[in-house]
Amino acid sequence: MQQQEDLSSLKAFQLQAVHRMLAFNEEAALSYENEYQLPPAGSSHNQWKILIYDSACRSIISPIMSVQQLRRRGVTLHLLINSEREAIPDVPAIYFCFPTKENLARIAQDCASGLYQRAHLNFCTKLDRALMEDFAKLVVQTGSFDRIASVHDQYLDFICLEQALFSLHKKNSYQIINSSKTTEVMMEDTMTDIAYGLFSVVATTGQIPIIRCPRGGAPEMIARKLNKMIAEHPTLLRKKASLSRPLLVVLDRNADLITPVQHCSTYQALIDDLLQHNANRVEFQVVQDPDASRPKTVNKKFDLDPDKDPFYKDHKFLPFPEAIESNGSELQDVTAREQEIRSKASNNPSSSSVIGGGANDLASAVDSLPALLDRKKQLEVHTSILQAVMNQVAARDVPQFYELESALATGQYKSDLAKAKKDVLALLSPESKGSSEDKLRLLVVFALTTTAKTNDLDEVTAAFQDEKVSGPIMKYLKQLRSMHMLPSAADMLQEMSIQSDDQASGGTMLSSLMAKATTQATGLLAKATDKVAGMLGKIHKHHATVVVENLCDFRVEDETYLYLDPKVKGDVDVGKLRSTTLTRAPVREVICFVVGGGSYGEYQNLHMLASDKRRISYGSTEVLNSTDFLKQLEALGQDKS
Repeated sequence: MQQQEDLSSLKAFQLQAVHRMLAFNEEAALSYENEYQLPPAGSSHNQWKILIYDSACRSIISPIMSVQQLRRRGVTLHLLINSEREAIPDVPAIYFCFPTKENLARIAQDCASGLYQRAHLNFCTKLDRALMEDFAKLVVQTGSFDRIASVHDQYLDFICLEQALFSLHKKNSYQIINSSKTTEVMMEDTMTDIAYGLFSVVATTGQIPIIRCPRGGAPEMIARKLNKMIAEHPTLLRKKASLSRPLLVVLDRNADLITPVQHCSTYQALIDDLLQHNANRVEFQVVQDPDASRPKTVNKKFDLDPDKDPFYKDHKFLPFPEAIESNGSELQDVTAREQEIRSKASNNPSSSSVIGGGANDLASAVDSLPALLDRKKQLEVHTSILQAVMNQVAARDVPQFYELESALATGQYKSDLAKAKKDVLALLSPESKGSSEDKLRLLVVFALTTTAKTNDLDEVTAAFQDEKVSGPIMKYLKQLRSMHMLPSAADMLQEMSIQSDDQASGGTMLSSLMAKATTQATGLLAKATDKVAGMLGKIHKHHATVVVENLCDFRVEDETYLYLDPKVKGDVDVGKLRSTTLTRAPVREVICFVVGGGSYGEYQNLHMLASDKRRISYGSTEVLNSTDFLKQLEALGQDKS
């Protein structure tokens, strides 16, 4: 059974915009409650068309629409703009791409060649006036102006990975923003590019946000550009305002470098951390018949839907052991129900002896079997994924790293740096099971969370075997330290030491959970449940979570953060706002955006603030795993040499 889509989420708004685009930008396309009410594909109200996109816009559509859903909207073919394409002159084409010189030249060439009946142009961000004029000259010169049916700026320059998670897909954003090689012009272009991406988010929802950010640096540059874009947009400000406006919080990755590298403990974050995971597709290898003389390795690939897959939606933010336990018990229940129905059907007496309700009950049970088998199949997919994650957790001893990093991050070693160093060195030793990257992540967390002297840092770094990798990263972090560009350890520890209420009883809960998981999970999963002993009951609030909570409750950051309102000229005086007798409207919706890359761990942590009364969405310039982020730190360290 699939879960219902939240129709007021960012993903739902983006989907509406894409549906409108595929209906040649006619509003009537949005009058259908669901895709099954659509007129048949190929009919006059849902005619056949070809979708031409560039790779960036393909990344926008892929997570929100399947090939089957495109087909229902009349899309017969979907092709890349730079590919060789055959002429289909009696079918209209919908173009969806970035307004680049290369794309516009290709569209003009297609029109001149008469590849398609008419061209409906949709750009995912604003078409620059100079480019538009050059394009107009091209189509006029080739005599193909009449083939252009319409031109639209769609403002869809963001990727919705799920209802409350989006990315601007700006690769290596942290490296670009912090590199000494980035010129002023490059920085200005990068800030404008990110601001336009955020403008797309605002334009798609149609709601004017209050913008908050720390003063100075990239967040303020982006916030001011965005504020100006919204204020100068001809139609956005004329829209009827809702009673509660969203709060857009723009943060800097530099304020918390721990979260992207720290090991995590929740189901979805571990999938992203330990398996190949991109745009909701997860891939891993499974060894079949491991006891055979020549075991066979099979590649597994699954597309996950975090919004409609009931198990994934309910368990993605939960600690990994809970996901194992639930998968085992739910699979057991579904299997028992299936066997019960099959048993009833096979032992069914002849129809002549079936009286009244018995026959109806049996028919109803048999009718429910396909949905039940569907559910079982979904659960078995998660069993397979859980097993793959568990294999990595056990082989790399992930809980050991998670435990130590959490202890460092929450200040448990604050008064005993010698013990911190000793425990870190023990896990960095060759005897430790962790991978080279696990150890590097621990090394980085140690450098970021302690006030260890340079000599101690050098000693710990020397214990890491691959100096070629650790050298540049530690060099970059030391440089940030010397320039006082890292938050002080005291500030970070104060912020991150808020423990969950369950931590005190974590041991008891854990013992009970592990006992259940051992008996209820499938045999394969049960083998290593003891390996995740440290992954429950130790949740602390990360920097983004603390800042968002304080802004929503009008505490701490509310006094110091910049306050921009596109409906008000100039900066808003927060001091006056706080001293006024008027009651400020409660925050019902928050969009937290991190400049320089975000992570599933941060997304999950922030979600603890979400409730029935407050929606929390999370976005970033790109969604990174630890490998990606470490590569950017390494590149920056090489810059500084």
